[in-house]
Amino acid sequence: MKFAYHPTMCPPDQYLPLAKAAEDIGFDTFTFPDSICYPQEGSDVYPYNDDGTRDFLDGVPFLEPFVAIPYLAAATENIRFTTSVIKLAIRQPVIVAKQLSSLGVLIGDRFGFGVGISPWPEDFLASQIPWEKRGKRMDEMMEIVNGLMTGEYFGYDGEIFQMDPIKLCPVPDHHIPLLVGGHAKPALRRAGRIGDGWISAGSSLQELTQMIDQIEEFRTQYGRENIPYEYHAMTEAAYTVEGLADLEKAGVTEVIIAFRNPYDGKPDTQSVEEKIGMLHWYADNVIHPYRK
Repeated sequence: MKFAYHPTMCPPDQYLPLAKAAEDIGFDTFTFPDSICYPQEGSDVYPYNDDGTRDFLDGVPFLEPFVAIPYLAAATENIRFTTSVIKLAIRQPVIVAKQLSSLGVLIGDRFGFGVGISPWPEDFLASQIPWEKRGKRMDEMMEIVNGLMTGEYFGYDGEIFQMDPIKLCPVPDHHIPLLVGGHAKPALRRAGRIGDGWISAGSSLQELTQMIDQIEEFRTQYGRENIPYEYHAMTEAAYTVEGLADLEKAGVTEVIIAFRNPYDGKPDTQSVEEKIGMLHWYADNVIHPYRK
């Protein structure tokens, strides 16, 4: 089992000391959320909290992961970085592939690319990207990114994208895994058909087991059951040694640890020292006993 720390949209000046501390304390991964903007006016429907509102996100700082991660990687040595998750469908695939290839060349095999579809139509509107067929767009983008990351000439003729053969240079000499976020059946199918892993947020052990089983069925259906695969989970079961054993039995390979719920509307008032203290608490009470 590996352990990822999710600082949950902390103040920007906290990222560097927290990344260094997480590495020193024994965490394997440091993970980033993603948000492009906050609309002045828009639909107040948000699928990831109880009341569906998103006012709590107004003024919350989100750093662009492709900018922040190289900065943090240069100040650390071994810790891996992931995105949980980048809103891939509102971006342009060739530009994303270029950013991804450059990141992989610069920091080595220290990045896992978590991707998802934004739930907000306003993100698509702000990015000048059609909201319609967003799932198909996501699928094609993942195929294009993977094709361009080979470093060979790659063209594409899909429903959304058409592209004459082009080649990126440089590309890393390792494969950067695409980790698919989302709990709906189309997301699970996408994870099984195209992804190198899956990221879950806020699921129970029973829910995780059911969704992992579904993804495994899709992997078998698409002849991908024997490739390396990652299952990342943010869940309450990750906060005890006994829970970790259950998660490992279910197939989880990495747990995501966040000590603050950003969806409850409360501001982040904890100091860096307080957060590092919580990292130490988790390492002393969960990571170290589990790894014995």
